[in-house]
Amino acid sequence: MNIDTLLESMTPEVFKNLQYAVETGKWHNGTPLSAEQRSTCMQAVMIYQSKYNIDAQHMTVAEGGEISFKSKSELKKQFSKDQQDIVRVNVSSD
Repeated sequence: MNIDTLLESMTPEVFKNLQYAVETGKWHNGTPLSAEQRSTCMQAVMIYQSKYNIDAQHMTVAEGGEISFKSKSELKKQFSKDQQDIVRVNVSSD
């Protein structure tokens, strides 16, 4: 199977399943991946990300095939978007 055929046939759901398998080392049903399966899944995930990943997370393959690294401050800013304080306490040292 060539890369274009792979990308055309891979749905976002299939991508998520492959990504889960790579991250955990097992399929959703608990069956462990062989070393060859994990390697193949990882390659498919990276190819898919290089084509469709427009919001690259820390250390992922971004759109266009470039590896994306985000700094700690960039990640903090990303995860603090639209978050409101639950409680704000002013402490005075009288």
